[in-house]
Amino acid sequence: MRNWALRISVGLVLCGGAPVASAEICALPPGERAVVSSAVDGETLALDDGREVRLLGVQAPAPPPDWEGPDPWPFAAQAKQALAAQVEGATVELRFDTRRQDRHGHVLAHVFLDRDGKQVWVQEALVAKGLARVAALPDLGACLGHLLAVEARARTDRRGLWHSLTYQVRDAHDPKRLGHLRHTYQLVEGTVHGIGEGRKLVYVNFAEDWRSDFTVTITRKRLPVMEAAGLDLASLPGKRIRVRGWVEWWNGPMIAISHPEEIEVLDAPSSSSLDAG
Repeated sequence: MRNWALRISVGLVLCGGAPVASAEICALPPGERAVVSSAVDGETLALDDGREVRLLGVQAPAPPPDWEGPDPWPFAAQAKQALAAQVEGATVELRFDTRRQDRHGHVLAHVFLDRDGKQVWVQEALVAKGLARVAALPDLGACLGHLLAVEARARTDRRGLWHSLTYQVRDAHDPKRLGHLRHTYQLVEGTVHGIGEGRKLVYVNFAEDWRSDFTVTITRKRLPVMEAAGLDLASLPGKRIRVRGWVEWWNGPMIAISHPEEIEVLDAPSSSSLDAG
């Protein structure tokens, strides 16, 4: 196998000791201005021109599609309230990645606004409060590195959703429990057993029996992106990593990733945050 590298920039961005403006941290080209009428949920805005904006780079708390529980889903209401408090009635700037719209017609954007003389990056503010997790769409990965650093601090401080067992980091070596989490967005940690290769996919396996273990898949067409970011898949066996994404089922629980930021190499297990069963 070729040498695919991992280097994730998650440090705070500073310049001469002073914090850099949010729009410089998320250095996308200037976009368009719009007025927000309301927050639809924790990651979606309704604009006064009738369009809806989905916040890029984050996943707000929300129940699974088939959930029918009687109680409110943990932190879903708080995330919506926090978003509404920031943006309802405000004029915001929408900054775009390589694609501006999803198949449902939502505008896809990073959202900025000025408040009290300071620039607010809406995604960063939500992640910092523990009211959203970092998440990427397959071909849209701008600005994830800084958001990961913000999320790490919120998780360490157990802010917001990180204080709830619903959002705990899951154990990659418990495929049975992961199997019950299909169609949900999860963070999963474990020690890599080996790397497998297929015609279209590369597999990161977490046990010898790849037919039932937890597996991470990467399409071969995304390997150059991983390589450019420094991701060395061949070096992963024996290392503990954290991955994030939607859990599906294919010969056991599986997460498909497309961005290097969706894999983090860990120095040691995060026992305080792992699903203890």
